[in-house]
Amino acid sequence: MLKTIEIQEAKNLVVHGRNGVRRQPLTLFWTASGLEMNLHGSEIWVEFESDFSLYEQWISVILNGAHIARFPLQKGRIWMPVLRGLDAQKTHHIEIIRDVQAMPTDPDCSLRVHALRYDGELLPVAEKKLRLEVIGDSLTSSEGAIGAKTETDWIAPFFCAAHGYPYLLGQKLNADLRVISQSGWGALTSWDNDPHCAMPLYYDQVCGVLKGEKNAALGAFEPNDFEAWNADVVVVNLGANDSSAFEQGPWTDPETGVVYKQRKNEDGTRNAEDVQKLSDAMLNFLIKIRKHNPHAYLIWVHGMFCNTLTEVVTNMVEEYKRTTGDARVEAFRMPELPASGVGARNHPGLPMHEVAAQALAGNLEKLMKNGAEMAQTAISWRDRMDTTSYRYGAFSKSLGARDWGVTVTENDRIISLVTCADNDTDVRFVVQAKLVSSKDRTTGKITNYGG
Repeated sequence: MLKTIEIQEAKNLVVHGRNGVRRQPLTLFWTASGLEMNLHGSEIWVEFESDFSLYEQWISVILNGAHIARFPLQKGRIWMPVLRGLDAQKTHHIEIIRDVQAMPTDPDCSLRVHALRYDGELLPVAEKKLRLEVIGDSLTSSEGAIGAKTETDWIAPFFCAAHGYPYLLGQKLNADLRVISQSGWGALTSWDNDPHCAMPLYYDQVCGVLKGEKNAALGAFEPNDFEAWNADVVVVNLGANDSSAFEQGPWTDPETGVVYKQRKNEDGTRNAEDVQKLSDAMLNFLIKIRKHNPHAYLIWVHGMFCNTLTEVVTNMVEEYKRTTGDARVEAFRMPELPASGVGARNHPGLPMHEVAAQALAGNLEKLMKNGAEMAQTAISWRDRMDTTSYRYGAFSKSLGARDWGVTVTENDRIISLVTCADNDTDVRFVVQAKLVSSKDRTTGKITNYGG
């Protein structure tokens, strides 16, 4: 006997991806957003509502860890038989995910889920070990992850989240995944020098990259609730399009007439001022990400398909660590990806995404292991220190027993310098500095943080 349950009433159903306040129907905005369930029964239907003018929605189905099907959705509200004829005496782990990225160039493009229809029952899904957020461009949107190498058309079928490194990484880490990505976008500008197509501008919103009244009504422009879902790991893979912008012609804002261009010098090298603007944009984005994800490991990935910004990314991350004292941040260069693994639109195919996911998983596991060991060591040192409320780590705002009359508030910016322990005495020295002001190198503006 089949029963019909509205999404908001479905127990033991796990929803992946950023969503607005409105949950009935449920809007799936981003790449790899979707549903996860354990069905003890024989069939599951989903009531989708799809709309588009240019880019139709494609859905992937993963059964017991295997990607078994993908299909397009026609316009309108319709029941789809996702799986039928399963062994009713067994429990089946099912994921249903959106393959196609958010489409700002098609304001009609949307995907909503109204209800489920199934026999048997939905059993609890085991909680994931981590919360993983991946921010990026077409590489992260899994553009070209499916399709022949010869394909060059920019169409919806060539997006396949189930073949992309973010989804594969989430599987390897047993992580609850959220993807925030847009093809052609960067940290400062798009591939063609459009400064409005920069991911940091919209990170605070549910899905601010979209446009139009329809998406506003769906909750796309609402502030994202970071308290409800706080990441343990944030991977940033931006910069390839910023690099391309140096090679492209200028972009003129149709409303203001202002011209934007990442410049090159006469000798073909990149203009130092523009490179610095890009570096500053990246650094400021890390600061924003850290603000919303105070305990996460932050990894800025580079070199997956473009090696021209390796030095910029590496230096930017080191500067961020020096100026903030934040040690839970790292730049990670991807290994050389196999040329044989190129997919559609000259983008990575599944083999490349598998290599990338494996490399990232290994790096993250090592980083988290080292972090756990450091935290445990810090506890033992803390217990030996003559302090009233010392807390180990970047941005510590607690004071030692001898604070020399310095007043520290929650709004202050604190930089910590920590020495290695002495082998004989097992003593570690900690120096904390209060940041009073800073000067923006681009504008010359001085920001005061208090005395």
